[in-house]
Amino acid sequence: MQNLLVRIGLAVLLAAGLGAAGCSKPDATKSASKAGEAVAKDEHGEEAHEEPGHDEAGHEEPGHDEPGHTEGEPAKERIEFSKEAREASGIQVELSSAHQIQVELALPGEIAPDADRLAHIVPRFPGIAREVRKRLGDSVRQGEVLALIEGNQSLSTYEVKSLIAGTVIEKHVTLGEFVRDDADIYVVADLSKVWVNISVYARDVHRIRRGQKVRVAAVEGGGSATGTIDYLGASVGDETRAASARVVLANGNRRWMPGAYVTAHVVTESVLAPVAVPDAALQQVDGRACVFVEDGDGFVARTVTTGRTDGKWTEILSGLKPAERIVVRGSFVLKSELLKSEAGHDH
Repeated sequence: MQNLLVRIGLAVLLAAGLGAAGCSKPDATKSASKAGEAVAKDEHGEEAHEEPGHDEAGHEEPGHDEPGHTEGEPAKERIEFSKEAREASGIQVELSSAHQIQVELALPGEIAPDADRLAHIVPRFPGIAREVRKRLGDSVRQGEVLALIEGNQSLSTYEVKSLIAGTVIEKHVTLGEFVRDDADIYVVADLSKVWVNISVYARDVHRIRRGQKVRVAAVEGGGSATGTIDYLGASVGDETRAASARVVLANGNRRWMPGAYVTAHVVTESVLAPVAVPDAALQQVDGRACVFVEDGDGFVARTVTTGRTDGKWTEILSGLKPAERIVVRGSFVLKSELLKSEAGHDH
């Protein structure tokens, strides 16, 4: 290193001497530069150079400007699937199309006797029950004798009869018991029709109106039935913060028992969606809603934006056009294949 400094100094002195001899300053500077370069070359045995790729100002890493790819959207991956594989997997393809979407609001409810088909049976005179002929759950005819009461003052016996045909749903008398003339001893209900008393939360009252279609489903199984709202309360309860609505259900087979809890699915909106798909066609892939679109002898996972749903069909707002061939059954098989493919690429 010391020899290098000495030699550079000599080169500078030489250049200065040349300048003193009448050479112009630019020439002297040029000579000094050449002398320095010669010394540097001689010292290292090679010319100084710059490593390629270190000019960061104009350099771009390859692969960072891919055409057709938008950050935040998944690349379209095609899944090859033969005709035989489709049949074996039960994959079914149909055309995307318009569909009527019925938006529902689920509300809690309870089955109750129809108050317009109910009879409270009260003795005409106080006395002693000498005969009790009907029990809870018994069917009775209109005018049928339910009990015999011995009058407290006259000591004569008179009959207590049912006012309507129906079923005994309450009984408040036993043999030999003293009965009063201002209290029920039986309650008889015609259960061929029942009420569904629905609780409508205050925030949802504006969505409910008379005449709306309702699907009533038993909470603990037992099927469902349809009816319409025929009553909506005019106030909200202080404690429940809910209004009351009512549906009348036919109950010829006695399936709906008073006291049973149900869920009332009220149709609050019905719209024709230009493009809708069965819920079975939708799959979540990397947090996005996707449908699988047929592409030759394979399929492509297409990201879509969903809208309203009725639990069976879902409106598609973007990402899918009418009359495109989509998988409506077996889409989970394609999702599994896609995830396997992505896992293989990661390795």
